[in-house]
Amino acid sequence: MAELSNDDVRKVASLARLKLSDAEIEHFAEQLDGVLSYVHVLDELDVSNVEPMAHAVDVSNVLRDDATRPSLPRDEALANAPKTDGRYFLVPQILENA
Repeated sequence: MAELSNDDVRKVASLARLKLSDAEIEHFAEQLDGVLSYVHVLDELDVSNVEPMAHAVDVSNVLRDDATRPSLPRDEALANAPKTDGRYFLVPQILENA
């Protein structure tokens, strides 16, 4: 496997919008090359009998039922609001002509 070059790291850093010094580029080139070497070792495993999966563990819907229940009283919900009209939160307008 080819060693990761400094130019490769510069390209990845550019795509990630990172500004790296020359010392950082050399440091990350070594680290990333180590990661890619490990992934290369994993490529050698026989996974022909392994079924493709989206998650490592079986995941099912863990959301609670959508049921109505008592909520916070309005006066308590608005108690710490910077501005309110007694019924709603008041926020600065951010859209013109709204």
